[in-house]
Amino acid sequence: MTIRVCVGSSCHIKGSYKIIELMRKAVEDNNLGEKVKINAAFCLGKCTDGVSVQFDEDTICGVSEENFNEVFEKYVLNVCK
Repeated sequence: MTIRVCVGSSCHIKGSYKIIELMRKAVEDNNLGEKVKINAAFCLGKCTDGVSVQFDEDTICGVSEENFNEVFEKYVLNVCK
């Protein structure tokens, strides 16, 4: 699985670098390093919708520290485990 986290200016202001940190830690904590690749993306085209994250072909908007665990479980753990 390839995960792309938007780091464009709008997502950056809304906390995309914190989402990248949480994503790296969650991937490591769940021993998914062989199955998951995390990349930064300049823009995913959803600038007004909060931090955007693309899981393979699915783009999820509004990812935050508050909903990160739910998003990670649904889009990563349920797919990779």
